[in-house]
Amino acid sequence: MPSGGLLLQSVVLGLLLGGLYALLAAGLTLYFGIMRVVMIAHSAFLILAAYVAWWFNVRTGLDPLLSLAGTVPLFFVTGVAMQRLLLARLRPATLTMMSVLLTFAIALFIEGMLGYLFTGTQRRIQLAYSASSLDLFGARIAVVKLIAFGLAGAALLGLYLLLKHSRFGWALRATIQHRDAARLAGIDTDRVAGYGFGLGLATAAIGGTALALDATVYPSLHWHWIGPLMAIIVVGGLGSIPGAAIAAMVLGMAQSLLQIPLGTTWAQTVFYLALFATLALRPQGFFGGRLAQRF
Repeated sequence: MPSGGLLLQSVVLGLLLGGLYALLAAGLTLYFGIMRVVMIAHSAFLILAAYVAWWFNVRTGLDPLLSLAGTVPLFFVTGVAMQRLLLARLRPATLTMMSVLLTFAIALFIEGMLGYLFTGTQRRIQLAYSASSLDLFGARIAVVKLIAFGLAGAALLGLYLLLKHSRFGWALRATIQHRDAARLAGIDTDRVAGYGFGLGLATAAIGGTALALDATVYPSLHWHWIGPLMAIIVVGGLGSIPGAAIAAMVLGMAQSLLQIPLGTTWAQTVFYLALFATLALRPQGFFGGRLAQRF
């Protein structure tokens, strides 16, 4: 039976991990909601952003969070270009299937490029506060985990405000809910889709930088992340950002608690068990229906 302190620490770490998962999955939800695109390369862009943060820290000696000033707009432009030059050219009838193949190839390209530039050696950012921790009600929490959670929370709040309280957000939500009706209402859905795709990739820049603060990265690490992130958006309801956030928190908490009896490796099976249960019992997702309409 785990001690109260260990249980509390697992709960707190689960909340922090769930917040990071929510940010990492937000982009995947946007891609599918806007264009029905399964973006396999999303996790590869996460690792690319993590490498950029590491490289920035090594070259300049500055905090890797400052690299966001360059990576966020760069990833946004890259996302818009990908949507307009590649994905928009796919036939609508086979868009979902062909997007898997296309983005799979992009993921392989990014992995190969990182391996060529930085070799397969594992990299980790060393910061002055990397080993620092705080005592929170008896639980020892690493400062870098709190910073990553704060960054994820700020990014998700900004995304929420953008989607709920801006003209672009209204157009984007209309495009997600019914593309043809949005077009009839005078919305340039092609332009909105491009900007929405860029917004999804911008979240990858933020998520990858947050991930780099407390993780060892290597070129093929993206394959470790794509499965859990796909499970989150399916459980949450494809196209529902609030649903994905709720699923991320629930599964992050479950993973953290299961690490006590099962260990780190076996605890990750919770994502795949949740995925199988969703597909068998509620294919539309456990949090997608009503929440997706409201958002």
